[in-house]
Amino acid sequence: MTGSDLTLAAVAAVAVALIAVLLRRPAHFAQPGSRVVGFSAFVLLPGIALLGGASRHYDQAKTTQFCLSCHDLAPYGESLLIDHPAFLPAAHFQNGRIPADRACFTCHSNYTMFGGLDDKARGALHVWRAVTGTASEPVRLYRPFENGACLACHAGGRSYLESSAHRPFLADLESGDRSCLMCHNLVHAVDRLDRYERWSAAAP
Repeated sequence: MTGSDLTLAAVAAVAVALIAVLLRRPAHFAQPGSRVVGFSAFVLLPGIALLGGASRHYDQAKTTQFCLSCHDLAPYGESLLIDHPAFLPAAHFQNGRIPADRACFTCHSNYTMFGGLDDKARGALHVWRAVTGTASEPVRLYRPFENGACLACHAGGRSYLESSAHRPFLADLESGDRSCLMCHNLVHAVDRLDRYERWSAAAP
């Protein structure tokens, strides 16, 4: 438990204690300053705890560990360890091209609560399907993967710009008329993981 977690727990505990006192002894509301105490107990302190907790969860939800805690996504975590140079997620994860502790979020940064309103709506739908057991198998993206996720890191990079395979299509890749996945199409491939060896490093 981090220091911020302890602080939030302390704020919540103080709020609960004040509420308990005020409910057991409502006569305290008649005393001077009782409105300030009441407001702090019922509104201010719970609000701070809720906002702090939401912020903490928002940050935690970007971690690889959080994403892979869902059993439906476990094979996608396993795909990061495939020992094959053309396996796109594995090549990025194993060579430090993405932060290991935020491997999923780095490429799927517009997913659920992290994107716009449409993404948030789809995220709520995804949570509903996960809770009700109606999620698709295997898990599928709600819309085609966007080049912007790749170009956020690769645009302007020398190896990207000077690649003979990229040069004729740079404008199309930037506009989205041509997908990066047309060539880099060995992505998670969770239905074929049993065909490949695993990298010997520890799992994410």
